[in-house]
Amino acid sequence: MPRFPDCTNYEDVRIASSLEQALLDLRSITGSTMDLNIMEVLVSSHKCAVVSIESMASTSIMTELLFHPLTSLSLPDGSTAQDIADYLTKQSLLSAERRTCFDYGEAVTQLFAGFALVLVDGLAKGYLFGIQGFDKRSIDEPTSDLNVLGGRDGFIEVLRTNVSLVRRRLKTPCLRFELSKAGTKSKTDVCIAYMADRCSPELVDSVRKRLASIKLETVLSSGYVMPYLMKSSKSLFSDVQTTDRPDAFAAKLCEGKVGVIIDGTPFTLLVPSFFIENFNTVDDYAHRPYYAAYIRCIKYLSFILAVMLPGVYVALATFHSETFSYKLLLSLVVSEESTPYPLMFDVVIITLMYEILREAGIRLPKTVGGAVSIVGGLIIGDAAVNSGLISAPILIIIGLTATASFVIPNLNQQTSILRIVMIIAGGIAGLYGITLVSAAVLVNACALSDNGIPYTAPVTPFFGSGFKDIFIRAGFKKLEKTQTLVSDFKASGESSTEE
Repeated sequence: MPRFPDCTNYEDVRIASSLEQALLDLRSITGSTMDLNIMEVLVSSHKCAVVSIESMASTSIMTELLFHPLTSLSLPDGSTAQDIADYLTKQSLLSAERRTCFDYGEAVTQLFAGFALVLVDGLAKGYLFGIQGFDKRSIDEPTSDLNVLGGRDGFIEVLRTNVSLVRRRLKTPCLRFELSKAGTKSKTDVCIAYMADRCSPELVDSVRKRLASIKLETVLSSGYVMPYLMKSSKSLFSDVQTTDRPDAFAAKLCEGKVGVIIDGTPFTLLVPSFFIENFNTVDDYAHRPYYAAYIRCIKYLSFILAVMLPGVYVALATFHSETFSYKLLLSLVVSEESTPYPLMFDVVIITLMYEILREAGIRLPKTVGGAVSIVGGLIIGDAAVNSGLISAPILIIIGLTATASFVIPNLNQQTSILRIVMIIAGGIAGLYGITLVSAAVLVNACALSDNGIPYTAPVTPFFGSGFKDIFIRAGFKKLEKTQTLVSDFKASGESSTEE
């Protein structure tokens, strides 16, 4: 009689000692799903069974490591089921990953993770062997953070492969990995990575508690975990950094951060994060220091242009026209007189059109995604200007803004929202409105901290030791003399305990 018809309440039930009952229970729990493979065999006159999940376990590895040793095992007369158990656990090396389970919860979870379960009639336990063989994507170049002189390998969707990519770069026993589960239904593997000699124990414990607080049924990507790692959900900015680069991930671990690797997604998470890190790339440490400083200044300028240029243009043209030269002012007046709508409305509309085209280019297949920019730039943009709906200066401003936003893709979400807010503030209250919004954004960023580590450090609060790698990049001969860790930026008087 099936004991688990609704596949629930089985986690803490001990495995039946009767092989027939144990197999009946497994079929009941899984609903006799078509990918459940059960192979019964006699081993030295004792009934045994090898259970696996099709496409999760490798058939060739299972044949070599389990089938051949078990079928060729010959025990003397009078042997018991325990003798087979001793062979599996003490007298053989069938797999690098092996463990003993006593309840159906662990057995089923590991089966769906690519383990093979060996059951022996008369023993109320099972033996798990890691023989994973599911299909996976080959290691390829990172897609989100391209570089010129850095590594070409990026994280993939398999957690253990990602762990090996990090271990290849940090061959030290101080690098620690801790595995846990997230998602009551998906049972997703989540791995915490940190350097024991650089990361503060308080930060590691805080990350453990946040991951343990996840009560979701399914965890399918880093986006499911990120809200639980963020210190504040009301902040415009995120104190959790994402990366799909193993070299960048390893470098941040050496700075004292905690990394989170999630099975099923190539994007890893790093806690805590700083605002200035959005302007740093791997190539900064491959170029000469003076050129890296020049590129970083361009990125900071690009962020200001991407956020404020359309709003400042609307504010100046609407309320502060005296700031333009006479010839430029006449040109702007002539351009705006031909459009039927107010300036602020025109800029908002063309900005939304750009966001629509950008989103379409991202979601479409790569083979046709480039055609969107051609349609938007040549056809829609040119037709809008010639028809008088949009003035030419607005199109130039939005083009410069869009180009500047491409320089800092990590802050794309923030720049897209702040750009619209700045346009509306500039159109309603001029430069005064833009100043108020800018002050509110600064307050919002400065208020964000994680375990007492401010998001805006080392600029505010000021930490002199951190300035050698912000606007300028000091040479490696100077960087090697002092190692700055994220725990050094902890603001005095702030508590590091979890709220």
